Amino acid sequence: MGRFARSEVEEAFAHFYRLGCVDEDWTGWADLFTDDARYVEHFWGTMHGRDEIRTWIDPVMIAVPEIYTVLEWYVVDDDKVVWSLQNRRDNPDPDGPPYFDFPGLSVAWYAGDGRWAGEEDYWDVKGARTTADAYAAACRKTGIGWEDRLSRRHWPDHGPDWARRAEPPTPSWLGRTDIRPITKPRELRELIPRLAGQPRGPASMPPSATNSAPVE
Repeated sequence: MGRFARSEVEEAFAHFYRLGCVDEDWTGWADLFTDDARYVEHFWGTMHGRDEIRTWIDPVMIAVPEIYTVLEWYVVDDDKVVWSLQNRRDNPDPDGPPYFDFPGLSVAWYAGDGRWAGEEDYWDVKGARTTADAYAAACRKTGIGWEDRLSRRHWPDHGPDWARRAEPPTPSWLGRTDIRPITKPRELRELIPRLAGQPRGPASMPPSATNSAPVE
């Protein structure tokens, strides 16, 4: 049995997911982690604590303003939530598919009081690169501007209401001149020097997950 009622975990997850993946208030989303949270990101590295998570997230998201998150399913397992998603880019070219997707899988550990002890993300790096190239080609063909990349036209018509929205969001990074976009782990190591030389992977799982097998 988990330490918290399933209804509490599910309600907290709905708020957590909505704030970040739907409303794109990434600063507010980062504030939902505990001071000692551990965030395992298999491409970027492992962030320790709320401040490092906050330092990482906006520079990553401003570099890909066209990406939004489509929830496929989620499962609450005691104090752990697992969810499957598609990272989506709307295609500006009417002659092509309506959007470009690459999949991801995430796990988060609930800490109580609406806070999260950590998260672990898996996503298809090869698929990300392939769809980024296809999207870039479509942008060159159509000549769309930077602000046009904020379209969010293809939310699914199924699933919980909190996993989609009718209007495009106003991301927390929008209009900020103090954020430098990053696309490579070495750029993040300049922002968080502690990450240099740090191993990545399940060895850095959150303390609350020590009795749980990582999702493969």
